Amino acid sequence: MQDAEDLCSKHNHIQVQQRGVKFNKPLPLAVLIGCCVGGGVYRFLLSDWFFVSSIATIYIGIAYFILAYDFALLGEQFTFYERYDRLGYAVGVFGLSIGPLALIEYVELQESEAVGVLMWSLGMIAYFVIISNARTQQRQ
Repeated sequence: MQDAEDLCSKHNHIQVQQRGVKFNKPLPLAVLIGCCVGGGVYRFLLSDWFFVSSIATIYIGIAYFILAYDFALLGEQFTFYERYDRLGYAVGVFGLSIGPLALIEYVELQESEAVGVLMWSLGMIAYFVIISNARTQQRQ
């Protein structure tokens, strides 16, 4: 029992109690949120479980980092002070915003499939922004 307590105490997400192991709460809640998103997408938008599982796992990751770290989701994410940096950022954001729409048009997706692709694309972008913020908070 002492070895298990030593092993678990090395990880700050697991706390050992007298009657068992208590896990960090954001992870199970994030799994629930991501599965609800995936279930809704599967039920109402897409019938391809493989693509839906990708969407669900992206939103599990997003929910975890939102719940585990304290930062504003819609706050200012990136600030660039140089003129060319701001221009490069604007061009990149424009490309990210029209990319999913261009893909939908290119492969001629139906309306429900198009919404699924948009959810996937926005989830990917949000995931990388959120983990970048979480990593920044971790360093401070």
